[in-house]
Amino acid sequence: MEPIRKSLEAFLAGKEAYLLVNGDCLSVLKEMPAEAVDCVITSPPYWNQRQYEFDSNRLCKGFVPIGEESDYREYVSVLANIFAQIKRVLKKQGSFWLNLGDKYYKKNLLGMPWRVALAMQDDGWILRNDVIWDQMKGTQSAKDRLRDMYEHIFHFVKKTHYYYDHEKIRIKPSKRANNVNGTMISATGVSGIKYKQQIMNSTLLSDTEKKNALKAIEETIEEMKQGEVVDFRMTIRGEQRIYHSDNKRISGRANDLKTKGFFFLKMKASGYLPSDIWRIVPEDKWRKDAHYAVFPEDLLLNPILATCPHNGILLDPFSGIGSAVAAAVRLGRRGIGIELGTHYHTIAKKRLNEEAEKCRLFCL
Repeated sequence: MEPIRKSLEAFLAGKEAYLLVNGDCLSVLKEMPAEAVDCVITSPPYWNQRQYEFDSNRLCKGFVPIGEESDYREYVSVLANIFAQIKRVLKKQGSFWLNLGDKYYKKNLLGMPWRVALAMQDDGWILRNDVIWDQMKGTQSAKDRLRDMYEHIFHFVKKTHYYYDHEKIRIKPSKRANNVNGTMISATGVSGIKYKQQIMNSTLLSDTEKKNALKAIEETIEEMKQGEVVDFRMTIRGEQRIYHSDNKRISGRANDLKTKGFFFLKMKASGYLPSDIWRIVPEDKWRKDAHYAVFPEDLLLNPILATCPHNGILLDPFSGIGSAVAAAVRLGRRGIGIELGTHYHTIAKKRLNEEAEKCRLFCL
């Protein structure tokens, strides 16, 4: 492992765009220093679903490839050991994005992604999001259950405060607020006139609350004039239904209704954050005849832009043909890919050489 250790040390100390390592990820991870990478994005081999190509002559006798364990509980344990090493090499403010598919075994859906996620939580990981990856297509031969159409992408962190650049992934609104005959109208046609009438006619608001509510509407309309807000909704005590909960202990909005008599939901001109359902077809130009499970490029954009800083280091310990590392380089980050299969590793080197050349030409 000495050559690998030296390659890792040279990469972490230098400015190269990427490093691809052909080897067993657990062994390689153990050679990495603590808190060395900013972000991890990966998709391990799924249990008992595919056979991946690797050079068995390079491995110790009795080595069992990940995903080919005889028992699914052993698979969860193996991944937990690897993820413990990932936790060690990930910076305190770093993020870990994990994609896993489920598995039917003797007609029983195992809940494999959640078995792994719960084991990670038991090890101290903090789960921030469970993203549903709607693949928008799917086929299956079973006639006694519904088609499989989605997979899980879990976002884990080590600490409650972590790097997250939400501005980089906001979805810009397609419409703006407009001034129509001297009246500001929001992107969906809200002017505030109906809210003002409800406030004035309310029997549940005190005079002071009415005054404050009317003032808040005017301030919101001014924000639309200034281009800061494109749309809004107002909830007034006794007029609109309460979102989520009316329990003042668990809902800040319910508490606002009690103390102020109203609250606002505003859409800022800067846009809104993506939801936790991503509709992305699992296709990639490098998928053909190369690898069964290639990350589509669109799947990688939000995790990289939001949780890996510019010039930061992204790690994919099951890098396959290098999709995550290539996306990181393209977006101005650096990447480390670890891949056991020599065939996939060779394709990844070709792919990253092309990507690095494109980036060099673009910069020139």
